[in-house]
Amino acid sequence: MDDRSKTPASSRLTATARQRPSSVTLQDVAREAGVSAATASRALNGSTRNVQSENVSRVLAAAARLGYVPHVSAQATAKGSIPTVALVVSDVADPYFASIAAGITDAAEANGLVVTMTVADRSPDREVQLVRTLRGQRPQIIIIAGSRIDDTDTRDALIDELRQYRAAGGRVVLISQPELPFPTVAIDNVDGARLLARELAGAGYRRLSIIHAPHRIRTSYDRYTGFVTGLEESGITMDENFAMETEFTRSGGYEAARELVERGLRQLELIFAVNDVMALGVMSALRDAGLVPGRDVAVAGFDDISSAVDVVPALTTVAVPLREAGLEAMRLALADDDSIPTVWIPTAVRLRESTPRMSGA
Repeated sequence: MDDRSKTPASSRLTATARQRPSSVTLQDVAREAGVSAATASRALNGSTRNVQSENVSRVLAAAARLGYVPHVSAQATAKGSIPTVALVVSDVADPYFASIAAGITDAAEANGLVVTMTVADRSPDREVQLVRTLRGQRPQIIIIAGSRIDDTDTRDALIDELRQYRAAGGRVVLISQPELPFPTVAIDNVDGARLLARELAGAGYRRLSIIHAPHRIRTSYDRYTGFVTGLEESGITMDENFAMETEFTRSGGYEAARELVERGLRQLELIFAVNDVMALGVMSALRDAGLVPGRDVAVAGFDDISSAVDVVPALTTVAVPLREAGLEAMRLALADDDSIPTVWIPTAVRLRESTPRMSGA
């Protein structure tokens, strides 16, 4: 038997590293010290605020044994010329992302960090390009907020970019569906839409329309399927002729509602749009057609953005604690933890004047 098989892995690695110091990686040091890569990175670059003193000693001793030489650019990424949080959002005009950004900014400022924001415009290719560019700017944290979009090519490219950034000492958190191998703050879109449908069915609504984005946008798809499930649980079969696909924007909601009106509402009782900005567009289209939202046709949305209570009638929706989602994302980013947790953010139905109870319900 080869004598090397009797030698502990750490000892074999140490011997190899002494022969070829340049081949030793940060992951090797972390493994030798028995800590996470993030902890090893902080200990080596001097950012020890969240590292226990005994772990610092173990990392430094492991680095010395292995002959580890930090890569200059990697160390710069870990330190960052300015402590920053790079936030990537899908749409800068959507109040959904403004609320998330508020939570992130509050938590970042409390920890001496500056937030910068870039917009992916719901383009998977642009999202990858932005992350690649951000890596070169050396932020301490990258947070990506927005729906995952079904696209396997860009998915693999994004994972690769983020893994390289994290290997250099950066922290990654997503506010999205838990589909990538990074810590994620996830909104319970399916159950929120399901409960909304059940509440509306209980209020007497039977003939409903769903205005949604293309199904490849996972947030829209999850809310669509959750709503349909809630209807089925209430004994209501969704008429596919009243399922309208459009852009995930206010103008998309407006155009879809206008098309519904032009086709003839045929005793349609309620329109559910999968986000509030689309629902506000629906209400505008109904008014332009001479109809009164909440009286002639009920309207519901999802997110509970601030303007949902300012419109007349106030919009029925599903409340998402978006600022708290931003705060939770920062908590995950600042934690000394290399695991891949998913934190679920609960939702709650808010029934308002835009969906009055049907007579006899």
